Amino acid sequence: MEYLKAVYRGICFFVLASALNAQKAAPENFAAPGERLALKIAVIGPGDQLYFWWGHVALVIEDELTGTARFYDYGLFSFENEHFFTNFAMGRLFYSCGASKAESNYNAYIKTNRDITLYTLDIAPEKREEVRRFAEKNILPENRNYYYHHFRDNCSTRIRDIIDLAVDGQFKQRFGEAPGRFTLRQHVRRHTWFSPFMDWILNFLMGQDIDVPITIWEEMFLPSEIARRIQDFAYQDPSGAERRLVSRQETLNRARGRPVVLDAPRKQWPRELLAGCVIAAALILCMSGRKKHPKRRRILLGLSQSLLGLFFGIAGSMLFFMTFFSDHDYTYHNSNILYINPLLLVIVPLGFISAFSGVKAKSFFADQLLRAFWTYTLFGCMLSMAIKLFPGFYQQNQVTQALTVPFALTLSFIPRWIGRALKIGDAGLS
Repeated sequence: MEYLKAVYRGICFFVLASALNAQKAAPENFAAPGERLALKIAVIGPGDQLYFWWGHVALVIEDELTGTARFYDYGLFSFENEHFFTNFAMGRLFYSCGASKAESNYNAYIKTNRDITLYTLDIAPEKREEVRRFAEKNILPENRNYYYHHFRDNCSTRIRDIIDLAVDGQFKQRFGEAPGRFTLRQHVRRHTWFSPFMDWILNFLMGQDIDVPITIWEEMFLPSEIARRIQDFAYQDPSGAERRLVSRQETLNRARGRPVVLDAPRKQWPRELLAGCVIAAALILCMSGRKKHPKRRRILLGLSQSLLGLFFGIAGSMLFFMTFFSDHDYTYHNSNILYINPLLLVIVPLGFISAFSGVKAKSFFADQLLRAFWTYTLFGCMLSMAIKLFPGFYQQNQVTQALTVPFALTLSFIPRWIGRALKIGDAGLS
């Protein structure tokens, strides 16, 4: 029996000694959860496609033990999804989150000439592990899909919330009530200034609800705003010590030849006013020279009005549909619909009748209706300006108004009324 006890004590001593030696040889196996993890925020610059103009952001978690780096992406969607385009038109944007190799993503962004900047987060090991578990839970099949919103729930706001989780709510505490620099519309237009058409159409479709003051927290619907705020952010760790959130910043790639993102939005209405005046001048040339080549000028004037009616009628139809029949809530409460709406599509056939009708009575009737529609457009535009005097109706739609007023005024009854009052004919137009 004494022999068996001695053998047992020897085995226990051997096992204990082996465990101690293993701990000394591989201390990382006994490290606190999260000790071997590095958390980084990857901020990606604008891309070519419209939906990439505002950049992208993701969470990267590197495991020093395994040498792997996972890229947690909250902006995944596919045109191949069932009913994608129908859902998109209705404002039901179903996105998902997933994880993939970070290096593959970096290479893809470098190939498409996009900025890549990594921000390493200095947070406690246990919080790194908590973030990792949270991110892994997000990508489970039952959790990965979500209802995307351009301003309130997108790839950027999801990463913003993860950062807040990592610092126990101190990120939102710091920025949740702090006033932002610009409105949502102004932030959008900092990224669209270089494309006059898309800048105009997006501005036209967005209603007054995005023209109110917002907080810095809300500004972080943009990846670049997250980058702007985390660089100088400091928080208190569990021991009460103040720590800077970002311990390291790495630039993996710099895009070449891309339009810059403006620090502040430009005033674009002078450009639109100039465009409106150019259109008005061309119309005046057609109207003032009808005695020379009357048929040719009548055709040009009629077709010009048809084209204007087609463009603004389609734009107005899009706005009408999105406002009243879709979940695109950023288009709601839009005063542009007072003067640019589906009614302007009637101008298309009227312009053709005015241009090509051989019957003088039909042509005269079409001309009168055309003037009536353009007069309606002008007064509707003026009304949209007047209601801005009331705070509840303020909308930053000067670019639409500046483009519309010059040619609507030219084509309306106003020149004729002025001409009659001054007894100079159709305000000098014959």
